[in-house]
Amino acid sequence: MELTPLQRKVLVANPNGLHLRPSAAFAELAARFESNVSVRFNDRAVNGKSIWDLISLAAMPGVELILEADGPDASEALEALAELLAHVPSDGESGR
Repeated sequence: MELTPLQRKVLVANPNGLHLRPSAAFAELAARFESNVSVRFNDRAVNGKSIWDLISLAAMPGVELILEADGPDASEALEALAELLAHVPSDGESGR
């Protein structure tokens, strides 16, 4: 049985874009899944499990990325990764 990669469009919600901290969180979460994960932006596709590949996209806030996963847990991977990108973190701010 041949599996077709699943895709999902997401917007970068972080006000600083896909910088080091969110790239690291994304790659760490992607690594928990067996499926291959890639991220597409501006006609480029990079390995979603590589912090450095993700940073190289230079994705600014509000841009649309296409997440692609191929493997036995692809659906779960896309759901978790899309949720991560949609969440606006405080980047260490406590809201005091």
